[in-house]
Amino acid sequence: MKTKIFCSLAILLTGVTFAVQLQSPDGRILVSVDIKEKLEPYAAGSRLYYSVQFDGKAVLLDSPFRLDFKDAPPLAKNLKILETQTSTIKETWNPVWGTHSSIENFCHQTEMTVQEQEKPQRKIQFIVRAYNDGVAFRYGFPAESGIKDFKLTQEYSEFFFPGNPTVWAADYGSYRTHQETEYEKKLLNELQPGDIIGCPLLLQLPSAWVALTEANLTDWAGLYFTRSMASSNAVVSLLSPRLDEPDVAVIGTAPRLSPWRTIMIADTPGALIESNIVPNLADPCEIEDTSWIRPGKCAWDRWWCGSYAPDFPGSLGVDNPSMKYFIDFAAEMGWQYQLVDWYWYGPPFDPAQPLGSAGNPAVSILKQAENIDIPELVRYAAKKGVKILVWLDWFNADREMEKAFPLYEKWGVAGVKVDFMARDDQYVVNFYHRLVKLAAKHHLTVDFHGAYKPTGFSRTYPNLLTREGVMGNEYNKWSDSITPTHNVTLPFTRMLCGPMDYTPGGFRNKTVETFRVVGGDAPGPFVQTTRAQQLAMMVVYDSPLQVLCDSPYNYRISPAGLDFLRAVPTTWENTRVLSGFPGEYIVMARRSGEEWYLGAMTNENLRTVEIPLNFLGKGKYKALIYADPDEAGDYPDRLLAVTRTVTPADVLTAEMAGGGGYVVRIVPE
Repeated sequence: MKTKIFCSLAILLTGVTFAVQLQSPDGRILVSVDIKEKLEPYAAGSRLYYSVQFDGKAVLLDSPFRLDFKDAPPLAKNLKILETQTSTIKETWNPVWGTHSSIENFCHQTEMTVQEQEKPQRKIQFIVRAYNDGVAFRYGFPAESGIKDFKLTQEYSEFFFPGNPTVWAADYGSYRTHQETEYEKKLLNELQPGDIIGCPLLLQLPSAWVALTEANLTDWAGLYFTRSMASSNAVVSLLSPRLDEPDVAVIGTAPRLSPWRTIMIADTPGALIESNIVPNLADPCEIEDTSWIRPGKCAWDRWWCGSYAPDFPGSLGVDNPSMKYFIDFAAEMGWQYQLVDWYWYGPPFDPAQPLGSAGNPAVSILKQAENIDIPELVRYAAKKGVKILVWLDWFNADREMEKAFPLYEKWGVAGVKVDFMARDDQYVVNFYHRLVKLAAKHHLTVDFHGAYKPTGFSRTYPNLLTREGVMGNEYNKWSDSITPTHNVTLPFTRMLCGPMDYTPGGFRNKTVETFRVVGGDAPGPFVQTTRAQQLAMMVVYDSPLQVLCDSPYNYRISPAGLDFLRAVPTTWENTRVLSGFPGEYIVMARRSGEEWYLGAMTNENLRTVEIPLNFLGKGKYKALIYADPDEAGDYPDRLLAVTRTVTPADVLTAEMAGGGGYVVRIVPE
């Protein structure tokens, strides 16, 4: 069901400067937009400032706005508000998949026309929305703005915070990045001008939790932040530069609208995870028939787990017998997909260039390597209820997808995993959109790796099931960076933007002290968590396509928890964050149909958490509990499985080892 209410009031201001104020529907958030004269540390000249309060306390102090253009003066000073139009948006929409079965899009919006008082007297739109879970603003160039063809070199949206809040920041150090790194906890004034901080930037203020990110990134450059040179308690936006004109970020023609600059606000960090502000700011679904789009779980070929498999004749490779070994296991587990990773069409990278920096023009994604037959694998998998996904390097996809995607549809391929973009400049952002739309036309799902963070585009095109843009389990192949602290930081940081393909399910479990990087292919990487934490990731980490990383052999020889991996869904009707703190622990509950799933994870510290079950409906339930046993601190691959009857009045006690976890499947009796 969907209802919309739009109430508008236009006010002609005749150049009179005063604050425009906007409240969230629940009245807790107040946004003020004002034109003010000299405000230190800035020079004189009437500038646009915005500020935000939450429960009457400052979340964002007066923060200025400026746009720089190539071959045109900056748009920043001597501004006036010509008119405003205020409206209310209230609708309920139903996502194809996600963390909730229905989402309310309820906000108050003000759209302002702002003009320079002196020549060239250009106009911009400045649009602000106040939701119960945050604030968003965007700017645009109307058709009669005095701005026609433009080259935007930089946007300086500034964010001044009270005091010196704690931040969790991902410093990528470059715009050419897979957006895979740790989120470092530090004070805001410890960030440095020149840092390239990715979205989201999480902040803990005395009065609120705040996260900065963007939504509805369309035909624009990706957003970053750096510490303001003017103040140690402020960050300022940066835009990813184009490769063809490095001094330009966005080339466009009016009328145009920017993406939304999004300020998520809550009184607990868990409430940020429950927010739907990013998909609410995205465009509605544009696919008429979505019945073919299927979330699910996926087996992954030898790329992560290596070639060692004593239950397979010979060594696993890129060939049909090896792929059938994984297909058979996916069918055995009731999983929906099998991923055929790189080399199925030949060496994907230019051998004269560093790995992943340039695709290989000598190969074609229209052709198959000698020992691979994708159509035959599709037929074999279909008999077992499994669908095939194939990997592509983005360089080759960019060149050949118009021919390849109709061919894949003819073969019966279900989707593509596209990798190694490592950019979010305007060209690559448009590549994402072009590829996803073409994939939808040919009934292909999409998983982006080497990718930038989500910005809500999966609402518009839900065949985009997931993406990476996260430092996940693959790093265990070559580093010790995937610590329990990192794992329990991700839900409060990267996951705020949307689904993340972390690739959980490592079954070679070690403690932080006993973990080591294993070279070569045999018998696959270790992970620095207990078995229970790897299972809990299936509940805590949002990804409608969950790609399980380990090998059939490793799952079969140590099967504790496989029954949970068979049962757990990948998309949800309700999500509740029960407790948690970034880098320390998290407890989440998600509902699918009549069943609830609990997932808890802790950092390197032993932790006991009480979990009230008062979110359950009336009646009795069977709780299938998977927990760390007493010896998990020494033997992290061991799992305690217990079944008990529970009611909404009960409280479960989760006792987690260091790097441990706790999962429960709750089924009505």
